[in-house]
Amino acid sequence: MSPLIPSPLVLSAAGTALVLDGSGPGLPRVRHFGADLGPVSGSELLPALASLTAAPPLLPAQGDGWYGRPGLSGARPGEHWPVRWTLDGFDVDATPGAGGTVTVTASDDRAGLALVSELAMDAGGLVTMRHTVTNTAASPYRLEGLTCALPLPARAGELLDFTGRWALEKVPQRRAFEHGVWSRENRRGRTGHDGTGLLVAGTAGFGFRAGEVCAVHAGWSGDHVHYAERLQEGAALLAAGELLAPGEVTLGEGESYRTPWVYFTWSGGGLDEASGRLHDHLRAARPLPVRPVTLNNWEATYFDHGLDRLLELAGRAAEAGIERFVLDDGWFRHRRHDRAGLGDWYVDEGVWPGGLHPLADRVRKLGMQFGLWFEPEMVNPDSDLAREHPDWILGRSERMPPPQRNQQVLDLARPEAYAYLLERLDTLVGEYAIDYIKWDHNRDIAEPVHDGVPGVHAQTLAAYRLLDELRRRHPGLEIESCSSGGARIDYGILARTDRVWTSDSNDALDRQSIQRWTGLLVPPERLGCHVGAPRDHCTGRSLPLAFRAATALFGHMGVEWDLTSASEDELTELAAWIALHKRFRPLLHAGRVVRADHPDPSALVHGVVLPERALFAYVQLTSRLDTGPGPIRLPGLDPAALYEVRPAGPLPEGAGLPQWAVTSENGPIRLPGAALAELGLPAPALRPASVLLVEVERV
Repeated sequence: MSPLIPSPLVLSAAGTALVLDGSGPGLPRVRHFGADLGPVSGSELLPALASLTAAPPLLPAQGDGWYGRPGLSGARPGEHWPVRWTLDGFDVDATPGAGGTVTVTASDDRAGLALVSELAMDAGGLVTMRHTVTNTAASPYRLEGLTCALPLPARAGELLDFTGRWALEKVPQRRAFEHGVWSRENRRGRTGHDGTGLLVAGTAGFGFRAGEVCAVHAGWSGDHVHYAERLQEGAALLAAGELLAPGEVTLGEGESYRTPWVYFTWSGGGLDEASGRLHDHLRAARPLPVRPVTLNNWEATYFDHGLDRLLELAGRAAEAGIERFVLDDGWFRHRRHDRAGLGDWYVDEGVWPGGLHPLADRVRKLGMQFGLWFEPEMVNPDSDLAREHPDWILGRSERMPPPQRNQQVLDLARPEAYAYLLERLDTLVGEYAIDYIKWDHNRDIAEPVHDGVPGVHAQTLAAYRLLDELRRRHPGLEIESCSSGGARIDYGILARTDRVWTSDSNDALDRQSIQRWTGLLVPPERLGCHVGAPRDHCTGRSLPLAFRAATALFGHMGVEWDLTSASEDELTELAAWIALHKRFRPLLHAGRVVRADHPDPSALVHGVVLPERALFAYVQLTSRLDTGPGPIRLPGLDPAALYEVRPAGPLPEGAGLPQWAVTSENGPIRLPGAALAELGLPAPALRPASVLLVEVERV
C-alpha cells in the first residue's frame, strides 16, 4: 500500500466517472461523481477541479471544512477529540473505462482511531463503498454513527423517495431539494414497509427516461438511514448507512466496526439507466438458475392443511404448468391459528401423522419442486419454545417488549437460540429434501435488548449468519425473503436470498405500482409476482384473470389462488398465461427494464429489452380523461435497428384495437427503434384493468 495518492484519481466505466483528489491534507476529497469526463488524465483535470472547494472528503468532518452532518460520530467517557485524519496508505487497482477499487487507510492518534475506506466502481458504473473504524486507544469508544457519502452537483434540485404500509409498499413522494437535511430513518429492526429503498436526487422534473439522477441504497436489513444534505457553502451530498441506537456499538481497544455496503448509482438519462446499473450489479454478484413458476397455498387454504385438499391443489397446479409447490404457515406443532406455535419447528403429528412426506412425494411425482414456509426469527408466547426458554426472547426479561401479531422476537445473537434454529432448519431441509424456503418476518422489532444493550445490530448479523450457514450446508437451497410482504427488501438480504415477496397484496391494480417502484432496486427475476384469486383478500377488489396474469407475468411469476375452486375455463386460461411467461422468461429475467414517461396518468407503459427482442405492456389502470389515447412510445430499443411489432398473448376483451394490433394480410408492421421511441404506436382504447402486450423483434 502506497503512502502517496495519484491525484486526482479517476475511476470510470459505462459512462460514469468518479474523481478523487488526494492533494490533502487528510482524506481524499470526492471532486466529481457523475458523467464520464472523457479521455483526459488526472493532471489535466486540475484546473477544472480547482473551483470545487466545497467537495467533501470520503468521510466528512468539521476539521475538513464540512459543517453538515459528520460522516463519523462517537464519544469517549470524559474526553473528546474531534477527528482529523492523517493519511497512512492508499491502494488502487483501476483500469480506465473498466472501473476499479480504491482502499484508503488513515488514522488519528490523538482521537485513538484508525480508518479503512473501501470504494469500488464495477464495469457497469455502479459505485459501492464501506468504512471500517478501529479503536486504537485503551479507553472504550462509543460509536454513534458511520455513514458513506458521495457529492451531488448544484443542479440536483429535486428529491424522490418512497414510503408505504403493509400491502401498499413503495409509494413515491417528491420534493424540492433545498438547504438542510432530508433524512429517512428506519427504527423498525427490519427494512420496513415504509423503508425508502432508494433515495434519489436529480435535476428538476427528472423521469424514467430523462434528467440527471443520483441514488443511494444502504445494503442493510436492520435499522438504517438515508439522507440528502445541502449546505449554504454550495456543497451537497447523498449518504446512507446503519442507524445505531445509543450504546449499541462500543469498541474496546483493538475492536472494529464495519459499515454495510452502500450503493451509489448515477444516470444522465433518467431513472431507468440508474436502475439498470443496480440490476446489472446484483445479477453479476448472484446469478440465478431458471425461476420456476411457483404456487403458494396460503390464500388457497390458509391454516386448513387437510392432505386430500392439498393433494388436489397440487394436481391442479401441475395441470396449469406450475413448477414449484410451497406449503405455507400451519404445518408445525400447535399452529391451527396465528396465536400459537411459532418457534416449535416440528411437523405437527396430529395434522401430519405421516410427516410431510405424502405431500412432498406427490408434489415431486407431479414434476414440481417442494417448498416450505418458516418464520425463524419469531416466537409465539404460546409455544413450547417460549415456555421452556423465555430468556431467549429479544428484550429485558423483567419487562417484555410490546407484542405484535401475538409474537415476540427470538434473540438470534444468543448462541443457544441460534443453535436451536440451525439444527431445526437443517434437519427439516435434509429430511424432506426441501428445494425452497419462504422465510418470513412478520413484525417490527420493538425495544430490542441483547446483553443489556440495543440489539438490532447483533440480531441482523446473526440472521445473516444463519442464512449463510444454511445455504452452505444445502448449496442448492433457494430462499425467499418475505417480511409481511415487502418489509425486508434490501441488498443485504438479497446477498443471501434468491427473491423477495414484493407485497402481501395480490391486487393487480395496486401491484402495478408496487412492482414498478420496487423494480427500481430489484430486477424482475427476484420479484415474487403472483396471480391472486378473482377477489383479492387484502382489498376485496375483483379483477379479470387476464389483468392479474399480465401483471404477474413481468416478475418471478407464481400463483396464490385456490385452483380447486377455479373453473375449467379459468384453469385453461391460467395455463395459457403460464406458458406465455415461460416463453418470454429468458427475456424477462435477463433483459433491461424500461419504463416510458407516459403522459396519461390513467395508463402505464413498461417493458423488458434485449438486443434482439423485447416485450412491452400497455396497461390501462383507470378510465381515461381524454377521448383518444395517446401513442404508445416504446423506449430502450436500438434507434438504428429495424423491428417487427406484433401483439403478444391474448388480446384484451372489449378493446378498440388499432390496425397494427389486429391480424392482417400484410403481417406485422416494421419500424426503426427511433420511430418506436419517438412517434410510438397508436394506442388501443382499453377498458380499465386491461393490458395489451407488445412483442418486438429485431429484423
